[in-house]
Amino acid sequence: MQEEALNYLLRGAEEILVKHEFVKKLEEGRPLRIKAGFDPTAPDLHLGHTVLINKLKQFQDYGHEILFLIGDFTGMIGDPTGKNVTRKPLTQDEVMANAVTYQEQIFKILDPEKTKIVFNSTWMNALSPAELIQVAAKHTVARMLERDDFSKRYKNGQAIAIHEFLYPLIQGYDSVVMKADVELGGTDQKFNLLVGRQLQEAYGQAPQVVITMPILEGLDGVQKMSKSLNNYIGIADAPDDMFGKIMRISDELMWRYFELLSFEKIERITAYKSACDTGKENPRNVKFELAKEMVSRFHGGQSAGEAAMNNFIAQFQRGEMPDDITEINLESNSGTYFIANLLKDAGLTSSTSEAVRMINQGAVKIDGDKVSDPKLTIKSGTNHIYQVGKRKFARVTLS
Repeated sequence: MQEEALNYLLRGAEEILVKHEFVKKLEEGRPLRIKAGFDPTAPDLHLGHTVLINKLKQFQDYGHEILFLIGDFTGMIGDPTGKNVTRKPLTQDEVMANAVTYQEQIFKILDPEKTKIVFNSTWMNALSPAELIQVAAKHTVARMLERDDFSKRYKNGQAIAIHEFLYPLIQGYDSVVMKADVELGGTDQKFNLLVGRQLQEAYGQAPQVVITMPILEGLDGVQKMSKSLNNYIGIADAPDDMFGKIMRISDELMWRYFELLSFEKIERITAYKSACDTGKENPRNVKFELAKEMVSRFHGGQSAGEAAMNNFIAQFQRGEMPDDITEINLESNSGTYFIANLLKDAGLTSSTSEAVRMINQGAVKIDGDKVSDPKLTIKSGTNHIYQVGKRKFARVTLS
């Protein structure tokens, strides 16, 4: 049973630090305190966030205690991970407004009766300046500068604000206060998670086990799923929209989504892939199963998934969109692409003037939505289906 639990709980994980400590904690036979923190810096969660939340659910299924940390205090600092400039701090009102939606959305996956939501402002606001200095005394500038983004900025002479050093320190102190046995995070959070281990040892606690999960690529299959890049699938998206977005991902990316998002057994997913590789199954039909599972999970059950699939199929049967759409990759040096230029370069119009004319005639659509602005700009990192007239389609990935 323990081997089965170990394999289940570590499914899809990128790294476990340290595995033998994790096994030892499981052997104690008690519910472990599983921590995952989310800064409410945007109003909605997307499927990229659910990679961690799904893992929390798996721990929950095995009877462990789930501590869902909303970083309302750290959210006002802004996580400097991967940033080459200092982030603009959010206000308390902005953070709390976002936190409300997080609480509503996580229970589409987690059991509310078995999940403890905590806010790190609870203990951080109660910490005196002297006590914060005592926490800071347990870490060093040298260790902070081991972090890749801090190191690069320091070497390049770019500013690092003092409050940015506080972010990993406070995230680590959260683990001390919460007495976490395990902390989950994305691979980009490894440094912050390890600060938690170091601070717990400094405070005389057994260090938490760190489990990092892969970062989910967005619809473009390249960059991290992000609302700012418009390559995301929101868990609050309407069923038909969610289904349609999942059907837009490439056949190759589909397996990555199955691995990180699906609750299907590994054996079933392996069978799907084998059938597609040998030509016994159309990848589109397997993608239907993935899209149905996601819609069912976030919109009330299997009937919602079936309805979204039927609506999607009906769209093709009405001739609104072909089954086989040409895939095109375009590159922008400026980070944006004017819609008229994009339509011409994708071969959907013979010239930019024709593109403008077709837009003005209401004959251009993006993902089924009519385009009315001939000066519209499209951001890099996006993947959309463009339609001109009734018969010209292209799926364009803009990098």
